Amino acid sequence: MDFLEDLKNAKNKSATVIKHGGVVIFPTDTVYGFLADADNKKAVEKIYKIKKRPRKKPLPVFIKDLKMAKTLAEISKNQGKIIKKYWPGRYTFVLKAKIKNPKLVKNGAIALRVPKYKPLNDLLKKINKPLAQTSANISGQPSLNKITDIIKIFKNKKNKPDLIVSNGNLPKRKASCIIDLTQDKIKYIRK
Repeated sequence: MDFLEDLKNAKNKSATVIKHGGVVIFPTDTVYGFLADADNKKAVEKIYKIKKRPRKKPLPVFIKDLKMAKTLAEISKNQGKIIKKYWPGRYTFVLKAKIKNPKLVKNGAIALRVPKYKPLNDLLKKINKPLAQTSANISGQPSLNKITDIIKIFKNKKNKPDLIVSNGNLPKRKASCIIDLTQDKIKYIRK
């Protein structure tokens, strides 16, 4: 496991690790999160193992823009207008999936988000692929925003990330708001 404190160099190193099927812990606009190539089944499975996440819970996906979102989900004109109001930002939208990946899709729906955090947005542009993501913590435990806690929890584990990128301690923030757009009516899953 590598550790990187320089966010300027993190984009290239993180992109290399992700392209080679690795898992990266990276700062986001909410908390620290796990990132992996959403198309790489082994990498996505590795997130589940590290986090000890139940297999029944699909992973949300970071994408670089609405255009990429449309490759993964069905998005009507009306849904597109709603989404454009909130992206980039701390809003995850649950949409009808176009893909059939059980690690990312549940009941025909996929959760997508364009974050609002320049280092992460730059990484998404560089990789130009969807990234499976979830908060960097053990499933059922609180989300982590202190880098010392992340290192302490994941450094000596059998299943651990390939790279941890630090931006120090992140401010305490709420997780992203989750909005279900799979039905005619907008439904808030998490505010």
